[in-house]
Amino acid sequence: MTPAEEVSLGCRVLAAHGNGDLIWGHLSRRDGDGVWLKSAGYGMEEITPGRVVRIDRSGRLLEGRGRVHLEYPIHTEIMAARPDVGAVVHSHAEAVVAFAATGLPLRPVGHEGVLFWPPGIARFTLTGDLIRDRELGAAVAAALGDRNALLLHRHGLVTAGPDVPTAVLTAIFLEKACRMQLAVAAAGAGLDSSDEAEALAKRDRCYGPAQMEAAWDYLVRTLPEHG
Repeated sequence: MTPAEEVSLGCRVLAAHGNGDLIWGHLSRRDGDGVWLKSAGYGMEEITPGRVVRIDRSGRLLEGRGRVHLEYPIHTEIMAARPDVGAVVHSHAEAVVAFAATGLPLRPVGHEGVLFWPPGIARFTLTGDLIRDRELGAAVAAALGDRNALLLHRHGLVTAGPDVPTAVLTAIFLEKACRMQLAVAAAGAGLDSSDEAEALAKRDRCYGPAQMEAAWDYLVRTLPEHG
């Protein structure tokens, strides 16, 4: 599978699982000194390999004919700071935006939350505006640190992984973890969550490489076809 095909597939999976937002949001994949990125102007569910572009760190178009997202520095600056990161997701998942606005710590109410605690999930509060330049992109990368996910307050989420499947699955699990905790809060009940020992044990058992690969294969097998 080519890098453009991987990004295309990942975008469609994201759209099918709570991370679509009209034409906004994007997924990237590292490729040498460049980054393959979803083209601007299309919904994630519309992305084909021909709607993926390759750019350099300055946002200059290297391959492809699409428009480059204004927020490309989220991707390029994280990858510049993190050699271990091969793919980045930025979406406006509604449950994540709503949860971040509560200011509450994200806890492992269910399985998904163990991917993000301990330690506490990273948060970016410098601005809720678009990450439109390299300085802001570098600030996002610094806030993310060595973790797998970040809440952009008043904005959305960022997830990072060694490859497209991991970054995409992490975004899907983060959306679900936030949605689940919001549901508990709405019920007015006390919050029952895993302690640190249980959370770390569940992280290994539920989200090891074999389980993640099987989950990704399932999402691809069940992906709705789009026009």
